[in-house]
Amino acid sequence: MLRASSFEFAVESMADGKVYLVGAGPGDPGLLTIRGLECLHRADVVVYDRLVHPAILCHARPEAELIYVGKASSQHTMKQEEINQLLVDKAREGKTVVRLKGGDPFVFGRGGEEAETLVAAGIEWEEIPGITSAIAAPAYAGIPVTHRDFCSALGIITGHEKADAGTRRQGDAESRIKWDKIATGLDTLIFLMGVENLPNITTELLKNGRDPSTPVALVRWGTRAEQETLVGTLADIAQKVRETGFKSPAVTVVGDVVNLREKLRWFDNRPLFGKRVLVTRSRDQASGLSALLREQGAEPVEFPVIRIAPPESYDELDAALDRIDTYDWALFTSANGVRAVIDRLRDIGRDVRWLKGPRVGAIGPATAETIGCLGVRVDFTPSKFVAESVVEEFPEDPAGKRILIPRAKEAREVLPEKLREKGAQVDIVTSYRTVIEESCAPPIREMLQKGEIDIITFTSSSTVKNFVQLVGRESVPEGVTIACIGPITAQMAEEHGLKPDIVAEEYTIEGLVRALRLEASG
Repeated sequence: MLRASSFEFAVESMADGKVYLVGAGPGDPGLLTIRGLECLHRADVVVYDRLVHPAILCHARPEAELIYVGKASSQHTMKQEEINQLLVDKAREGKTVVRLKGGDPFVFGRGGEEAETLVAAGIEWEEIPGITSAIAAPAYAGIPVTHRDFCSALGIITGHEKADAGTRRQGDAESRIKWDKIATGLDTLIFLMGVENLPNITTELLKNGRDPSTPVALVRWGTRAEQETLVGTLADIAQKVRETGFKSPAVTVVGDVVNLREKLRWFDNRPLFGKRVLVTRSRDQASGLSALLREQGAEPVEFPVIRIAPPESYDELDAALDRIDTYDWALFTSANGVRAVIDRLRDIGRDVRWLKGPRVGAIGPATAETIGCLGVRVDFTPSKFVAESVVEEFPEDPAGKRILIPRAKEAREVLPEKLREKGAQVDIVTSYRTVIEESCAPPIREMLQKGEIDIITFTSSSTVKNFVQLVGRESVPEGVTIACIGPITAQMAEEHGLKPDIVAEEYTIEGLVRALRLEASG
């Protein structure tokens, strides 16, 4: 039988939450693991470090509590012991806690110490490994840390050791690092967090027999848009760091594999490398643009300022679908409109076969592709992907034609108005709404104010309006490039005080990325 005190402890334990020690990866938000993303989606509290990319925080729920505990050299927001206690306290409030750490929590991330504290407190916990910068940063610099011709043994070493009463540092007699063993016993050496201590590191390696001509590379902010790489030798790299003012955080690679960099560079020699691009499309549409930007070397930061939502009422759409065979044309002005109609047909027990009767028009290739994927033939797409061109290039006289336009509630009135002027009978039905998405605004506003965004992309008028409403025109500093998918979006940007620098000639995301690439190449 349980005593009262034991029962109270059991109840308290059941009420406790759980802590996930999650590796956020080396910096590139795309390198967060799927499991890490799942935990972030569930978190009530996110306790995060300095090296966590702000875009990753956008995956947290809007109501989640975000607590910054970042630590730079000699500048700690919170001591490690306080962080440990914070995790325990939040879990004892019954919260699901994500401790989000750059790289991998158990690779010089002090995750082991945090786990020990949780075990001692009786808190349930789990470790979610992340991609360590020890291999990722060199890889993004074109340096494989192992290679059959150059390296059969790899070592990962801390760039600064735990201090005992403030006295220990690398090179001291008390150091745990066996310099006499690793200097010549391992082909590739990776030092993490070692920029400030680089003179001591190079001195110890040289003193213990490593060849002074051994290649060395420092990779700063590896995998991110601001990645920098400095190459030298064991004999001169410390001097080069002083001369260039090279700063942390950086990974140091020592070994012949560094010589492969010029041959294998793939990340930092692409047209848009070094550019951080804000993607303002809705969350379910952002991936296509982000993928194209990554291919050109940019770092996309997804800031979905709009969210696609169902209409307030389906009455209009349902009535139009019931009489679909009475229309001569169904004109779709966006891929969202296509998906909304198909989803509604499915909800009411029908499918694409119900769309019999009318000919089908699409405002542009993305919309046409979405229709085509359903097995429906597109009868008309204009040469320019705006409402005005739909009217100008309409394949027959619209007079007397019944035309259905399923669209967003907030869409422009140009298309129906011009068609009606030509004698068409136009029915506009709301198939979906675009609503403002607020969850990512604070970290994005901070990135803008810090000058960490180079380009802002707008793919529709609604993305412009919502962006300005969420972060404010004043949050966009001078020098940030404004890129618009077409003239209508560009006009909306100007009306909101944002002067477009780039307007795509082809009004598609491919055309937008092509325009960015041309601008970058001069």
